[in-house]
Amino acid sequence: MSALRSLLLLLLSLCPGPGPGPGTEAKVTRSCVETRQVLGARGYSLSLLPPALISGEHLRICTQEYTCCSSEIEQRLTWETETTFRGLVEESGSFLVHTLAARHRRFDEIFREILSSSERSLALLFHHSFGHLYSQHAPVFSGLFSRLRDYYQRSGEGLDDALVDFWAQLLERLFPLLHPQYIFSPEYLFCLTRLASSADDSLKPFGDAPHRLHLQITQALVAARAFIQGLETGRDVVSETLKVPMSEGCRRAVMRLTGCPLCRGIPSVPPCRGFCLNVANGCLHSQGLDPDWGAYLDGLLFLGEKLQGAFSFELAAQAIGVRISEALKYLQENSVAVSAQVFQQCGNPQRTQSRTRRAPAPREEAGRLWTSARVAGAARVAGAAAVAGAAGVAGAAGVAGVAGAPRTEERPTMAGTTSLNRLVWELRERLGRVRGFWALLPQVVCGDPRMAADASKDTAPCWTGSGRGRYLSPVVGLSPSEQLDNPELNKEDTSINLQARRRRLQLRAATTRMRLAALGRDLELEDWDEEASGSGEGQHYADDWMAGAAAVAPPARLPRPPRRDVSGGKGGGVLVRHNQGRSRTGGTSTLTEAKIC
Repeated sequence: MSALRSLLLLLLSLCPGPGPGPGTEAKVTRSCVETRQVLGARGYSLSLLPPALISGEHLRICTQEYTCCSSEIEQRLTWETETTFRGLVEESGSFLVHTLAARHRRFDEIFREILSSSERSLALLFHHSFGHLYSQHAPVFSGLFSRLRDYYQRSGEGLDDALVDFWAQLLERLFPLLHPQYIFSPEYLFCLTRLASSADDSLKPFGDAPHRLHLQITQALVAARAFIQGLETGRDVVSETLKVPMSEGCRRAVMRLTGCPLCRGIPSVPPCRGFCLNVANGCLHSQGLDPDWGAYLDGLLFLGEKLQGAFSFELAAQAIGVRISEALKYLQENSVAVSAQVFQQCGNPQRTQSRTRRAPAPREEAGRLWTSARVAGAARVAGAAAVAGAAGVAGAAGVAGVAGAPRTEERPTMAGTTSLNRLVWELRERLGRVRGFWALLPQVVCGDPRMAADASKDTAPCWTGSGRGRYLSPVVGLSPSEQLDNPELNKEDTSINLQARRRRLQLRAATTRMRLAALGRDLELEDWDEEASGSGEGQHYADDWMAGAAAVAPPARLPRPPRRDVSGGKGGGVLVRHNQGRSRTGGTSTLTEAKIC
């Protein structure tokens, strides 16, 4: 008996004593204490959190092992992780949205102020030059600026109609002043404007001033409008892209990335960086704007440089008053030849009745106004503004003061070349920082400590999606072919959806509009399919754009004569256009024939 007892004591001394074995260590490291602390701090009710690990058969996204999450907790974490991911994307792109929105607002203010300042300067200049004569016909000039603003705001008709109608109305007002001894019926004035707008361009009552103004103001306004539209489209497209909802596959992938560590009871273990990049690359690839983003920025910046140089909006606004002054001077100096052509083509108008000698004859009164030294002053203004360029319309008004305007009166000022140049420079600088924005966005998102481990700690254990360790899957790129091999997302989750395609098409349309505007063309006013088919012009345009060549001026269109509606009785009429076949395009107009006296 004693021998048996000694043997038992020997065996007991060789057996290990009680202590934390492997199973006990696993229970300690994978308890729910840390998860309950983290989620409790976020506002989760502790009653919804199991006090210890439970079976995970109920889980729908995380691996179905022992877990700290109930079904409700997993669902709430899925929503929370999606919100965090989307918030990081929006926050990363807030600078870009703000830049486009702020530049759109400032450029729009500058363009509107330039037009308003040009109108004020023209009114001041012409009031001092022509006095009461200008005041009587001021609505013609204000109407021109109103239609220019309507076109810029995309609510008016084309520039061709606006400019042709302006010159027609101006001729109808001025020609009777040259011949106060005659009565001009509406039919006769219609004949006059039709003759001035004929295809052979034989009359040219205002010389080359209308054509020069048409070319300059059309190029500048088309460029300014396309530029503003480009900024507006970019702002809206980027804002929508940053706020789009995630697909179901991306929602589940983000939950596996940042939510499932909580359910496994190891919230302090950060997700592996490669894991995060694969998830972010796949989810953001389907919503991003590459490769159209770079072409959009190139078109925007190139058109901005055009607005500073060849298509200067400020010089074009100055040219309105300058060209009209040139036109008035030409009509005055060539009134005899112009009148002879009109009388030959339209016949002799009816003479007025004789007037008493107590009142000054209208021709004498008009002659004093037209032959005043102020007209010569207006002509000098035209020459000075054409040479000085960026001196501003206010400077032109100052020159007019030499011809008779009081020097003490305050002159209106424009927004200034410096403002526009500074805005273009600032835009180039700011957009240069975001050229690779969409390509770098996944790295920016994964740079947040909530989304992935720090890049300097790649060798440390991290969350791989199934446990603690090292992420061994390769990080795939952003190209569609590379995304086919994304280990974290299915092909359907990385494919571009319909809404993303629509946004990319909007960006491409804005880019095309800006490229054409850089060539002096308006996409909305021309049928490009008809013009480019079989002509080789499309290839020429592409070569010019890629080479950054100077814009090629479009061929000048022949002005379209208006038709005077005489149904309103005597007194003037209303200019009415009858466009045939095409709306708001460069097509010709057909005229309703009227019997001309």
